[in-house]
Amino acid sequence: MDVKYLLDIAIILLSTKLLGLLTRRIQMPQVVGALLAGLILGPACLGWIGETSLISSIAEIGVIVLMFNAGMETDVQELKKCGAASTVIAVMGVIVPLLGGWALASVFHPATDFMTMLQNIFVGVILTATSVSISVETLKELGKLSTKSGNAILGAALIDDVLGIIALTIITSFADPSVSIAVVGLKILGFFVFCACIALLFYKVITPWLNRYTKDLRRFPILAFAFCLLMAYCSERFFGVSDITGAFVAGLILSNNRHTTYMQARFDAISFMLLSPVFFASVGLKVTADHMNGTLVLFIVLLTLVAIVSKIIGCGLGAKLCRYTNLQATKIGVGMVSRGEVALIVASKGATLGLMVNEFFAPVIIMVVATTILTPIMLKMVYKYQAARQSEPMMESALVERFEEKGYLEHMTQEALRRHEDMKEQIRQAEAKTKNK
Repeated sequence: MDVKYLLDIAIILLSTKLLGLLTRRIQMPQVVGALLAGLILGPACLGWIGETSLISSIAEIGVIVLMFNAGMETDVQELKKCGAASTVIAVMGVIVPLLGGWALASVFHPATDFMTMLQNIFVGVILTATSVSISVETLKELGKLSTKSGNAILGAALIDDVLGIIALTIITSFADPSVSIAVVGLKILGFFVFCACIALLFYKVITPWLNRYTKDLRRFPILAFAFCLLMAYCSERFFGVSDITGAFVAGLILSNNRHTTYMQARFDAISFMLLSPVFFASVGLKVTADHMNGTLVLFIVLLTLVAIVSKIIGCGLGAKLCRYTNLQATKIGVGMVSRGEVALIVASKGATLGLMVNEFFAPVIIMVVATTILTPIMLKMVYKYQAARQSEPMMESALVERFEEKGYLEHMTQEALRRHEDMKEQIRQAEAKTKNK
């Protein structure tokens, strides 16, 4: 029996954690470190590890859990409270990058048929993604998270996730060229009707029961995971919609009950230990340097510029339409630039479905890394410029409290465990002294 897969997974886990800690020391997300680990270990650099069927399967479950978690973290009630401003900013922040990415891809990969046109549009869909976690950390460091612009970034990012899922749902449904547009439209409509029925069932029957149940909660994460996998399976099998869309909707349905935080903590643990590192490393393992040439280098530079400028213009224009000042609109646009793990998930799914041109995969990965590195730098520059000219008042926000709550709960959990171990040690010492007497 070949047990090399054990060594491969051990190397992936160790390397992603080591590089993740290194990137965190320079104030970048650990996702970048995990991605770099895959790039270094894979065919693009050392070639020590290749993408096997096992790694692909673990990565697929990993991306499903990531999207399920994203759904659970999306507070539907807060989504309703985001208001017109955040909605306009998010919509403009989706439309402009979508058009920009589509146009750029069409220049380097002219559309000759329906499938190549879809592949070009998919580059635009990748650019619609926003990973706000790096902006949140930067704003917290600057003490500006609770400002008007900080709240706008959080609200717009929340809506951006939902809009991105809708865009992904539509384009992945067209991945099979043998299916007519009318059939695809009916399947998408059927999917949303199916999801609405499941959500109604949970809202009326299951969620009230969950809220009343206060005994052993350990069974809930298992049942939630099974529900997540069933929704992912049904969306792909019966409606032709991406499995990660089904997982996101499953998380959304479970996002507003008393035990959501408990379930999230359990999924965070398994995701942190195995699934997420393998997924992000597997993205790096897909990258090769076979197609790298002058034209592709130019595409990388232009793709990164379009990714940055389109978000700043799109979200900034949306903010201006909502009567934000020029400086506030710029800060909001810059805060939405980072693509992070969201773009990686979309790109990975596109590569699996044949919607990603092989030559474009490496440029997309480089763009994600570049925007993740540049966003905090640009954000600090904009806020430094603003601080020298005018102040921005602080304001209370449930969105900010929700983002801060997760880190606070994790800290409290670790502190409680530490105190528990300290008490056990004190009891052992007391028993040892009693025996000696």
